[in-house]
Amino acid sequence: MTRIKTAILTATVTAALTGGAFAANTMVGGAEMSPDKNIVENAVNSADHTTLVAAVKAAGLAETLMGPGPFTVFAPTNAAFAKLPPEAVADLLKPENRETLATVLKCHVVAADAMSPAIGKMIMDDGGAHPVPTLGGCTLTASINPDNNALQLTDENGSVATVTIPDVDQSNGVIHVIDTVMTPRM
Repeated sequence: MTRIKTAILTATVTAALTGGAFAANTMVGGAEMSPDKNIVENAVNSADHTTLVAAVKAAGLAETLMGPGPFTVFAPTNAAFAKLPPEAVADLLKPENRETLATVLKCHVVAADAMSPAIGKMIMDDGGAHPVPTLGGCTLTASINPDNNALQLTDENGSVATVTIPDVDQSNGVIHVIDTVMTPRM
């Protein structure tokens, strides 16, 4: 019985996360993402990531994310930032809060090139939840939502983000678009 459950889970996760072959040029925020460009070069073209791009620049992280990597970036959309209290975003963007902003943003970055099938395998190998240490010092927990088979992340405060567009290939890693901002425990 356990083998059958494992086989079904494996098939479900694989189908949910791979969706077939990887698209060479995924569309994000109305823009074609080129696997020949780095994370920042692609993100600046996404209409859905203007807040993230502004925050990355304000935190002084653009040069890092243009570097060789590899990086996995869980990229919150403008709508994800809009879920936060407006004063919180405005406060984080102030120059005196640059270090805090950098920490929050680095809680969305992993020093690896992790496509969703690899993340799915780690989740399965760990019995349904896999810890994801980030460059910001926080640990996200990756799992699969049993209702829709979507990859999801839970931050240290219990906020849950769903990956809405997985596996956006970059020259220096991969972007997974998410619908919620992940925050470190403060």
